[in-house]
Amino acid sequence: MKGLVVIPTYNERETIDAILDAIFAQNLGLDVLIVDDNSPDGTASRVRERQQSEPRLRLIVRSGKLGLGTAYVAGFKYAIVEGYETVFEMDADFSHDPAELRNFVEQIKDYDFVLGSRYVNGISVVNWPLRRLMLSYFASKYTRFVTGMPIKDPTGGFKCFRIEVLKAIDLDQVKSGGYSFQIEMNFKAWRKGFRYKEIPIIFVDRRVGKSKMSKAIVREAVLMVWKLRLKSMFGRA
Repeated sequence: MKGLVVIPTYNERETIDAILDAIFAQNLGLDVLIVDDNSPDGTASRVRERQQSEPRLRLIVRSGKLGLGTAYVAGFKYAIVEGYETVFEMDADFSHDPAELRNFVEQIKDYDFVLGSRYVNGISVVNWPLRRLMLSYFASKYTRFVTGMPIKDPTGGFKCFRIEVLKAIDLDQVKSGGYSFQIEMNFKAWRKGFRYKEIPIIFVDRRVGKSKMSKAIVREAVLMVWKLRLKSMFGRA
């Protein structure tokens, strides 16, 4: 199946070459789309240089730092227009191991969306501070409790969708800007009855740079799960 890996970036110049090398080294026939929010460190410029010798590499540069969710939505719309059959989400900082892409490619043959899970087999997180780990772990439990969604790692960002799933979701109505985007997409796909599978991954904290997590992002996620619950109750999910 014709696949596209969507990677949002903001100040990822230090890792962009290495992550692209690692993805293309898997020889899975996947294209890669970088959605860059006009990174001050010149991430987009480096991607343009790589495009001169790499026909599988695509680039969208946006006007500024517009958020993770809208970056993925831009990538999804691009994939729909360009006729891709599967779309992958992953980070640029090696917290998601490119070697796992092969497993996603195999599993998506039998499911509508596949989720890389840090919590499907216990806890598989490396190098996170205990406070960050507890926040993520209990946020997942909180999300499951409020929404009723059985996914064990609803906030994870390493996943794959069949294009039919993305077409069925009104992407213009996906409003999350931060990490609650992952919750919202999972919930909408699950509520529509699409088949999913969680596969275990080992999540490793980023090699370089700073985390994009903030208090505002946490607040957005807390509110999002209740919005989804209420919409579900009233049949508008």
